[in-house]
Amino acid sequence: MFSALDIAHMQDATTTEWHLHPFPLPDTDLAELGTLALATLQHRANFDLWHEEDAARSPDAPDSDIAHVKHEIDRLNQRRNDLVEKIDQALLEQAGPQNEGAPLHSETPGLIVDRLSILALKIYHTAEEAHRASATEQHRSRNLERLRILEQQRDDLAACLDQLWRQILRGERRFRLYRQMKMYNDPDLNPVLYSRAR
Repeated sequence: MFSALDIAHMQDATTTEWHLHPFPLPDTDLAELGTLALATLQHRANFDLWHEEDAARSPDAPDSDIAHVKHEIDRLNQRRNDLVEKIDQALLEQAGPQNEGAPLHSETPGLIVDRLSILALKIYHTAEEAHRASATEQHRSRNLERLRILEQQRDDLAACLDQLWRQILRGERRFRLYRQMKMYNDPDLNPVLYSRAR
């Protein structure tokens, strides 16, 4: 059963685990995975993307490093979006035929899972700042308040996702698989890439 609470718990647990024991994830046949496993891979793409974006902001990084990081960010962002689509595809299969007369929900469950993933990362890093020994008391206090707000936002969003899923299963709402149609990594659609191939 698809559950936003299970997804949020997984995101919290894996965020902590991956910070303590960083390890590459094995290549996996996505067609064989359930929604929780797909959500785990999608969260890992966001986890890796978060840390690459941190590296891109280093003022000491040489241009060659920034270029490498930018390419890695593009690759991870493509993976992140591909996995959102896979989650939605799996959920459409689970839901079965949709009630075409039901109101269409503009945001897919997969996109909400992505938002929950980003919130899990913000919560983890904000908690770090709220308890950082070298920070000022004012800094820690400000981040404790931010943490409270982020946790409330995550709770609200998870509840909304569970409600949406129940409505979909009852035929009261429906959603479509929205393709992201990213252009920047496609050598046939990015003018910089296809003009170099001539």
